[in-house]
Amino acid sequence: MFAADFGHLADEIKRAEDSGADMLHIDVMDATFVPNLGFGPSFVALAKKTTQLPLNVHLMMTRPDGMVKAFADAGADSIQIHVEASCNVTETLKEIRTHGVSPGIVLNPLTPYTAALPYLSLADECLQMMVFPGYGGQSFMPAPLPKIRQIREAATAAGKSDFMIMVDGGIDRNSIGRCAEAGANAFVAGTALFSKQDMKTEISQFRALASDAFRT
Repeated sequence: MFAADFGHLADEIKRAEDSGADMLHIDVMDATFVPNLGFGPSFVALAKKTTQLPLNVHLMMTRPDGMVKAFADAGADSIQIHVEASCNVTETLKEIRTHGVSPGIVLNPLTPYTAALPYLSLADECLQMMVFPGYGGQSFMPAPLPKIRQIREAATAAGKSDFMIMVDGGIDRNSIGRCAEAGANAFVAGTALFSKQDMKTEISQFRALASDAFRT
């Protein structure tokens, strides 16, 4: 949603829904963990009133633990926190689930995949950043691709064959297949979708490319 037209957010939410999006990805930035400010609980509440799509909330925050309840109460369906955050990641993931919300972990591009392993049993999904978080419109970085495969293999070995591995950053027609081939099965696209007048056709194309390339 960070790539949407901020002057018409409700309309942009409906456009994504009508175009066939599976969920809304909402970036929350605290200007400390990343050098930018993003959405807050009030936007999540707006989105909840506007759409039936699941709301996937990505907390790019130094201390996400203090905001879990606020975002859960606002209507988040899943909340993702960074393994690099300055909080007790284990306890924060547990707290997210106590609110009836699906917990997820996030890895920055340079963070090794092993940083995710202690949390696989507590999380329902892992988001691998393909750019440095904080700004939209960045170019796709291929370096993290091997980590997707490593996380997929670790999750499968742990009996989590349905584990969601999401990718975010520079996802477009040229990169989505590479991510799917590595084992990703969820894709965050901002600029590549909201910049298109015909978002529905673009989403359909993305889905076809990902389906053709995905490897379990």
